[in-house]
Amino acid sequence: MNIVILAEFAVASGGAEKVAVESARGLAEAGHAVTYLQGIDGPADALLDHPGITRVPLHNTDIWERPAHRAAFAGLWDAAAAARLGAALDGLSARPDLVHLHQWTRSLSPSLFPVLFARDLPVVVTLHDYFLACPNGVYYRFDTQGPCTLAPLSAGCLAAPCDGRGRLHKLVRVGRTGILRRTLSGRRLDVIHVSDASLDRMGGLLRHHDLIHHRIDNPVRVARVAPADPARGDAVVYVGRLTREKGADLVAAAAARAGLPALFIGAGPLEAELAAMPGVEILGWRSPEAVWETVRVRARALVAPSRWYETGPLTVYEALAHGLPVIASTRAGSAEKIVDGVNGFAVAPEVEPLAEALRRLSDDATVRALGRAASDRYWAAPMTGAAHAAALGAVYRRIRDEHAA
Repeated sequence: MNIVILAEFAVASGGAEKVAVESARGLAEAGHAVTYLQGIDGPADALLDHPGITRVPLHNTDIWERPAHRAAFAGLWDAAAAARLGAALDGLSARPDLVHLHQWTRSLSPSLFPVLFARDLPVVVTLHDYFLACPNGVYYRFDTQGPCTLAPLSAGCLAAPCDGRGRLHKLVRVGRTGILRRTLSGRRLDVIHVSDASLDRMGGLLRHHDLIHHRIDNPVRVARVAPADPARGDAVVYVGRLTREKGADLVAAAAARAGLPALFIGAGPLEAELAAMPGVEILGWRSPEAVWETVRVRARALVAPSRWYETGPLTVYEALAHGLPVIASTRAGSAEKIVDGVNGFAVAPEVEPLAEALRRLSDDATVRALGRAASDRYWAAPMTGAAHAAALGAVYRRIRDEHAA
């Protein structure tokens, strides 16, 4: 099949792009012809260097790096970006069988969908976040630091000061969500959920759209090596952006209460606050290889206590693949890979439940058993790029055939 993948970046700047890049490589290795449309100019991951992958830059810019008034209008409807997308599609040597969107909110707008529909192309979207339904994209109240309970675009939603970047962003994003809802009205759209929790939650939020739902795990690119020995570790480890919605502050507070050091790999707005807390070490960002070299040596467990309904953080699956126990938030989709007390713990994103789980890591025999189970259970059904590509191929063929019919 001829597949077009559309993402903002061609490097793993975040989970969505990482999945997009690894999906492209897996599909190419499975024999599909892949065109990777890169929304914003920048470098490309070495994984895209494959004879079955053609990378086409769209030369867009990040909407929020433009002057405020231009950014606001572009976020609602960017005709110029849509025209560039149309020209790129029309310039392809072969007609695509399908277009797969991974991320489009940073450099495009709802204007991309009429471009695709006008060319009678089937469209599938992987739901890495909640932007298809929720204006701020994470279904989380940054003002109250808790999950949202409001219906998107309801009166309560419109009034809520929930956006992490302020009122202007909320206003633009509300407008974009309303335009998106009208743009997709009556049009079939296939969506891929990366966790069962996402499927359950998003099904209700997206009732305004004519959606066909599919469920496929994200790919995890981890070579199988000897499992780590977490009993040798000296700290609990957090990997990712240091923000409150991802629970970085919970890790530091719970680790201090449990009497364990906390190691943070990443950066973000909570860095100074965390650095002032006892027992905290912050390494900053590292390359993926360096991250796991460090984690395999230092971690007694990986901790991912997200306060928002995170769809499926990749670091959780990568840690399990390395034979490391995981303490995951019960709000995150990744918790469904955790068997509580077997390969880690699934806990509420609150200090005391998290601290109680961390206290159980003080026993080397317990930690070693959790690590062995993490490795055994993961590799019994690994989330490899090949498995991901095979699942995508089956969904693509069904969509193509139904579209043709």
